[in-house]
Amino acid sequence: MSSEQNPQVLIETSMGDIKVELFKEKAPITVKNFLGYVKDGFYDGLVFHRVIKDFMIQGGGMNENLEQKKPKFAIKNEATNGLSNTRGTLAMARTAVVDSATCQFFINTVDNPFLNHQGKQPDRFGYCVFGQVLEGLDVVDQIRAVKTGSKNGHGDVPLEPVFIRSTRIVE
Repeated sequence: MSSEQNPQVLIETSMGDIKVELFKEKAPITVKNFLGYVKDGFYDGLVFHRVIKDFMIQGGGMNENLEQKKPKFAIKNEATNGLSNTRGTLAMARTAVVDSATCQFFINTVDNPFLNHQGKQPDRFGYCVFGQVLEGLDVVDQIRAVKTGSKNGHGDVPLEPVFIRSTRIVE
């Protein structure tokens, strides 16, 4: 699946670096959207605000006080691209509305086939995979193992914030 033309992004976290490859041919809208946030420095200083050990780690939308950072517009869900939510893949978070993804993303810590596209109905449409971890899966595993609790009405929040220090496109 890897190709020379796929963009790569380095996500520097407070627990180490995660390098990801983005599948621009399979998820062109999603990749363009994500890269736009990266170029704007949108993710810098935000946190992984939702961590569920045997599911995924989610970030890209809130600061350490769980205040939502204002995203740009919602994008079309490209979950029909044939990519699966397997361990180490990046996918877009969204609400129950199919085309509601904006800035928040998650990294699957295990294979999550139930998140894949299974039909046109909103509850079966799935979550768009748009990249995968190339380096730093050990960092993902460190993040998934942190202690979590409730904070400001949110569950599964790391008790010690896990920061996204910066994101940048790497050549």
